[in-house]
Amino acid sequence: MKPIWIVDDDQSIRFVLEKALLREDLPTRSFTSPRDVLRALDASDDDGPQVLVSDIRMPGGSGLDLLTQVKEKLPGLPVIIMTAFSDLDSAVSAFQGGAFEYLPKPFDLPKAVELIRRAVEESQREEVAEEGMARAPEMLGQAPAMQDVFRAIGRLSQSNVTVLITGESGTGKELVARALHKHSPRASGPFVAINTAAIPKDLLESELFGHERGAFTGAQAMRRGRFEQAEGGTLFLDEIGDMPFDLQTRLLRVLSDGHFYRVGGHSAVKANVRVIAATHQDLEQRAKEGVFREDLFHRLNVIRLRLPALRERLDDIPMLTRHFLQQSASQLGVEPKRISDAALARLGAFAFPGNVRQLENICHWLTVMAPAQLIEPKDLPPEVAAGPGETTAIAAAAPASAPTRLGREDAPPNGPAALRAGDPEGLPQPQPRPGQPTWESGLEAEALALLASGRHDVWEELSKRFESRLILTALANTRGRRIEAAQKLGIGRNTITRKIQELGLEGQGAPREA
Repeated sequence: MKPIWIVDDDQSIRFVLEKALLREDLPTRSFTSPRDVLRALDASDDDGPQVLVSDIRMPGGSGLDLLTQVKEKLPGLPVIIMTAFSDLDSAVSAFQGGAFEYLPKPFDLPKAVELIRRAVEESQREEVAEEGMARAPEMLGQAPAMQDVFRAIGRLSQSNVTVLITGESGTGKELVARALHKHSPRASGPFVAINTAAIPKDLLESELFGHERGAFTGAQAMRRGRFEQAEGGTLFLDEIGDMPFDLQTRLLRVLSDGHFYRVGGHSAVKANVRVIAATHQDLEQRAKEGVFREDLFHRLNVIRLRLPALRERLDDIPMLTRHFLQQSASQLGVEPKRISDAALARLGAFAFPGNVRQLENICHWLTVMAPAQLIEPKDLPPEVAAGPGETTAIAAAAPASAPTRLGREDAPPNGPAALRAGDPEGLPQPQPRPGQPTWESGLEAEALALLASGRHDVWEELSKRFESRLILTALANTRGRRIEAAQKLGIGRNTITRKIQELGLEGQGAPREA
């Protein structure tokens, strides 16, 4: 295993960490200044660090400056920054610069070792993922629609032209962008990807164009943005349709004249970058609505590649399923599972709203959850096993205007069997009828659908819906008496009042408090 690099001018800190890590069979290498680290990185080929642990203030350089420079050379390297408890600005800057975690001084030695071990595991996972990507085929597909995509990639192989990739979420737009880069004259340069919808608006400008030192609070060092990181290579802008309007103007300027300014900068920086953009939205319609610049759309829409939805390439499902089962088994270190023709037929009849990404998630789920080596239709996840026309999602379990009833079919809506696992009067716990979806399977199906859609707020969304339904059902059971509802739920009166306000339940079955 590669060593853990420790950077600190305090000899006692280095000594303590070295001894603790060696007891855990983790090799180490120590440095007294950032300059020594950078020289060692320049001199090393395959014997670089597994994890870098650096102090934040040292003679001859800052740990934050070192973080920035190391991330430019080794973007996937976990870096742990050591800092003081009260130094909040440094902690924030460390995270903004891409630190894995920060370690407050004075630190508890067992916790420090545990943190470093977590960073090692993360580093090893990254290495396995990169090796898997190198071994795996770029893209799979025999359907005519995918063959058209492959032909287009081939025709563009000697071009640097801007490409706009369209298609539903989960169709593999980033895979196509990587293939375009790999088979282009810029293949020896970097491929840098950024999801413009996943980064807050106030951080996106700095992420794209970088910033100068002192440009804003926490900007303690100059930072290169994605355009500079992709110099000589390809920049992939995913979900371009969600880019804020004012940043669209800055992007248009770069595409037009090839120059940009870092945030807080006064000198133009030349951009030698090929831009590939992707979206699941109708940019022409968004331009008509005035939320996307029409001139930027035309700049991006030089060559357009449309990726087919999985339902348009059903012939590829068996091949993709077997590939993903093999891939999941390799990642988990288990024997690959086989899938029966009947189970493949059921998969072929599923709509796959999350497209190829959803199929990949399902295969990973099957690798973990299927009880036997041969996957049968009964082993498929609830949303697939239900078959065409059947719904297991939470939203379909009951009308939206009424509390969800999970008990006997003849139980009254406000009765004791609505949501409780048992009854103080001795009523048995209600059991679902054979074949009837349980609320857990409905939750699982809804979670899978949201995850496959590419959303990044699944926990918050499902938590809100769960809490809202639970509170409304309890209030219906107690005829609106909040104190009694809170007691039955096992929460305080203030908690239920706060939740009703936060979830906006006033007037939706939750009466106002008298």
